[in-house]
Amino acid sequence: MNRITRNVGTSNADIKDKSEIKHVLICRPNHRLGNLVLTTPLVQEVIVTFPDCKIDLLVKGNLAKAVFKNYKNIDQFIQLPKKPFKNIIGYIQVWLSIRKNNYDLVINVVKGSSSGRLLTNFAKAKYKFFGDDIAGIESRYPDYHHMAKQPVYYFRYCLSKIGVEERLRPVPLLDIKLNVNELAEGKKKLEQLVDYNRKTIGLFTYATGDKCYSESWWETFYQRLKSTFPEYNFIEILSVENISMLSRQVPTYAHKDIRNVGAVIANTSVFIAADGGVMHLAGSVHVPTVGLFSMTDPKSYEPYNAGSVGINTNNTTLEDWIKIITHILTSGGNQDRESHN
Repeated sequence: MNRITRNVGTSNADIKDKSEIKHVLICRPNHRLGNLVLTTPLVQEVIVTFPDCKIDLLVKGNLAKAVFKNYKNIDQFIQLPKKPFKNIIGYIQVWLSIRKNNYDLVINVVKGSSSGRLLTNFAKAKYKFFGDDIAGIESRYPDYHHMAKQPVYYFRYCLSKIGVEERLRPVPLLDIKLNVNELAEGKKKLEQLVDYNRKTIGLFTYATGDKCYSESWWETFYQRLKSTFPEYNFIEILSVENISMLSRQVPTYAHKDIRNVGAVIANTSVFIAADGGVMHLAGSVHVPTVGLFSMTDPKSYEPYNAGSVGINTNNTTLEDWIKIITHILTSGGNQDRESHN
């Protein structure tokens, strides 16, 4: 499908006046938590560029409503069925509904998304950004290959070609925009599980497929963490599968509402997780996050909020990981952004 659709559509951005962009469609037809959270920087960038615009998000499933709950510019969520072949009529109805709207701008978030390119081409709009490859752009942005940053750099590049001044600020952080009440509720829940007079280290031990470390791996890591940081509480966030790779040796927390989970994570001092959606969730609530990578490339998916790091565990040691975590805790999470790979 990627080979078939990679030449579908041609980006056009002959925008004469930014004020004419009132209605934007952002296509990210995916249901996974991590991929939706990784889209939040682009949504923020669009809002900063066109502050009066209304945004429709084309996604799969229901999770986007929780991720973008506090984004006031979101007008509607256009939701493809999570399993289209089990709801083919609903899938077709969503496609047809796209044609009923007249957009000023349509953005395909991920260039490799076949359905994203097709939907962008199918939608009616004055201007369309398909996510094409840009020759030489990697040399301008060393972090261009990060999956949260690439769509923002591409968006800025397209606008710069029509005279819109290219923003030189860092790419926006992942952000689900927890409010004060949500953070306070997360603090209460954490206080019910651990001694809140002590700081807390959060853990997420599960991951999908080959990204999941074994129980023995986590046991060795946890015992070293516990002996190195005896003054800290530990809490484990459980996956929707309710799986603990530590056999629930520490207090656990699970909830179906990802904002609820994020609010608890936001009250920890550092969060340690294998590459996946919950790792990105931790980054989106601005907790120093240690991402553990054994299969995927940290340069594409590492957390990048202040104090966060991506560690390639294949060519680093337990001693390296402890030193990194110690530095984060002793520096208050304000270390330089870097990837240990």
